[in-house]
Amino acid sequence: MGGEGQNSALRLVGVGFTRDKRPILSDVDWEVACDQRWVVLGANGSGKTSLLRIAALYEHPTTGTVEVLGHRLGQVDVRRLRNQVGFVSPAFPQRRPPHLPPGAGVIPPPPAPLPRGGHDYTDADRERAVRLLEQVGAGGLGDRTIATLSSGERQRVQIARSLMTDPGLVLLDEPASTLDLGGREMLVTDLTRLAADPAAPPLVMVTHRTEEIPAGFTHGLMLRDGRVLAQGPLEDVLTSDSLSACFDLPLELEHRNGRWHSQAR
Repeated sequence: MGGEGQNSALRLVGVGFTRDKRPILSDVDWEVACDQRWVVLGANGSGKTSLLRIAALYEHPTTGTVEVLGHRLGQVDVRRLRNQVGFVSPAFPQRRPPHLPPGAGVIPPPPAPLPRGGHDYTDADRERAVRLLEQVGAGGLGDRTIATLSSGERQRVQIARSLMTDPGLVLLDEPASTLDLGGREMLVTDLTRLAADPAAPPLVMVTHRTEEIPAGFTHGLMLRDGRVLAQGPLEDVLTSDSLSACFDLPLELEHRNGRWHSQAR
């Protein structure tokens, strides 16, 4: 697994990110240990997705340093290192051909396409894809094509795909954003199971809804206007006061049966 032997899966020091002369992130210090499960919370426009794209090696910071699985960004071939980072983003499902069955959709394409667009998948690849689909509760999808799957089922395929390369870090960018209530609850259940697996890699999930935080997540990072408002163990960070400051709205927060629930005061 990538990052094996490293104390940290992800480390950002003094990270800033500017786009079109507009600051998106400023002075972000953040470290994700190999046994942690993080949730990143913030309002729309707070910089959450930009932060995750930097961690996933799809953006370069304007200032500061980024280390992923022990490798410093700018001193490593990011194309190879990306294979060691599982990244689930709302933009990614559309990149897979809709006629593929879910099992094939789990297997990442080879680094270079084969003649006529073929993929040299092995029996071991296919067997692992089936196991991963079962692990995320999608084993019953069979040979249905991706085009026929619901939003929730597609998200499960994406999560299985993110685990296919035995990554050292998995990043989830608002994985429940397109799901209805039933789909969200099934996804949260799947992520709760994954978070509880000691063999699972460190997880980072971006959301702006406390109800989407799976039980078993250990740490939290709050962003406001591109700056870190709070970070640390989840039960220390996630309070009514900190959540109210994060979203600039008086909020009440409850923690029941391992799940978080918030509403306006």
